[in-house]
This record gives sequence, C-alpha cells and structure tokens, in this order.
Amino acid sequence: MTTTTASDEKVRAFRSLHESGCFILPNPWDAGSAVALSRMGFKALATSSAGLAFTLGKPDSAAVLSRDETLANIADIVSASELPVNADFQAGYGKTPDKVAESVRLCVETGVAGLSIEDATGDDASPLYSFDVALDRIRAARAAIDASSRPGVVLTARCEAFLVGADDPMSFVMERLPAFSEAGADCLYAPGLSTREQVEAVVQAAHPKPVNVLASLSEPRWMTLESLGELGVRRISMGSALARTAWTGFLNAAREIRASEEFEALAGGTSFDELNEMFAARV
Repeated sequence: MTTTTASDEKVRAFRSLHESGCFILPNPWDAGSAVALSRMGFKALATSSAGLAFTLGKPDSAAVLSRDETLANIADIVSASELPVNADFQAGYGKTPDKVAESVRLCVETGVAGLSIEDATGDDASPLYSFDVALDRIRAARAAIDASSRPGVVLTARCEAFLVGADDPMSFVMERLPAFSEAGADCLYAPGLSTREQVEAVVQAAHPKPVNVLASLSEPRWMTLESLGELGVRRISMGSALARTAWTGFLNAAREIRASEEFEALAGGTSFDELNEMFAARV
C-alpha cells in the first residue's frame, strides 16, 4: 500500500467516525505516546501543541513554538501510528488568510486526516480575531485543503472564547461556530464547555455538523462518553491532559526522591521490559 493510499484511507476512516456515535480522541505528544495509545483500541489520535511545547521545555504559545517544530511533531505522530491523526494546528501559524492557507497546505502534506484552526490571536489586548477575519481564515484553510491532493481532510474550526477569558464566552461561541460551519468547517469545537446546557446548545447550533468537546473534570463530574454521546457530541478530545498526567507522575516522583533521599517513589513504574517490547514491535 502506498503512503498516499494509506493517507487517503485514514481520511475516509476519520470522516466516517464523525458520521454517527461518539468517539474518544486522545492526544499523544510524541511518537512513543502515539504508539502506546494506538495499541489500546482507540480509533484515532490528535496531537497536542501544549504536550509538544512542554516536551521541548517551552510554554504553549505559537510565539515560541515554531511552525517547523509543530509540523515535525505532527509528522512523527502520523508515522508512528496506523490510526488517523488530527493536528492541533493552533491558529494556523499565520495572521493573514494567505499565511494560514500556506501553513495548512504544509500540514496536509504530513499525512494528517484532520486539522484544527483557532480564532485566538495570542495577543492579550485583543485575544480573538474579529468575526470577519476569523471567517476569512477558516475559508482560507478550507480552500487550501480543497486544492490539495487530499481534499477530504477534516477541518475543525475552534472558538477559543472560554480559554481566553472573553466576557460572555457563550455569545461568541454561538455566533461563531455556525458561521465557521458556513465558511467550510467540517467539525466545530469550543474548548471550555463545562455544563450539559452549554454542550446541548452548541450541538444544536452546529447541527448538522459534528461537535468536538474537550474532556473536563468540572463538578459535578458528569462528562462521560455515554453522556456526551446522548447529547449529540461526536468527538471527545483531551488536549494536554494526558501529557500533564505524565508530567505529574514524573514531578511527584522526582520531588519525593529529592526530599526523602530515598527511592520508594520509583516503585510501581512501568517495567523496562514492557516498554522495550512495546516499541520493539515497531522495528
């Protein structure tokens, strides 16, 4: 099977996942975590800009995490897994629609089955692109995908109103997501939704396009695959949560060793043989 054929099949598989039911889309941050997740029965993967940034010793910011670094990480994860991969492509690594289109073309070339574009500017003084500019950026991303050799790549449009602390974030979400759909987005996403009412409103506003929800531990802890599926959600991603969970284990163990000058914190770690055998299977 050629690489092109394999990529096309991943795109078709990824699109079909959005057509009915609800699936979990975990976020690896490197090739190793992608291999591990691929062996667990998940149906697709998504990259994590924050997971990559922390691995490189950087904050999660497009201002310090370069497009080349992001593209290289996406390509590594795509190559490490037989599953479809959705790219967390931040705001498209370009302020203008033309620059977004250029970046999207490069992202498609990595073999991704999908990618997401945010409406966040990275500027604290004006954290969201204006409505019209945000729409133009989604249109540019759609046109770039359509003009590529793989026009079926799934385009997810994100409204970051909750994450940037906008006043009345639901008003931004409810205005922008339907407009993003009209501009060519295949899937809609507003990270930060935390209540059933918010999720239900977004699903209704986005209909018939599928909605991605970011998994949350907001109280009460009602979010499950079943409960979100019943509300009509099609996709549940985890953002940087898995990467942060891994960092938690590392930091807690290292802190305990530093404080106690003993090594009980190393007990219970995954064995060398288990990890070595998992990765040896790829060779």
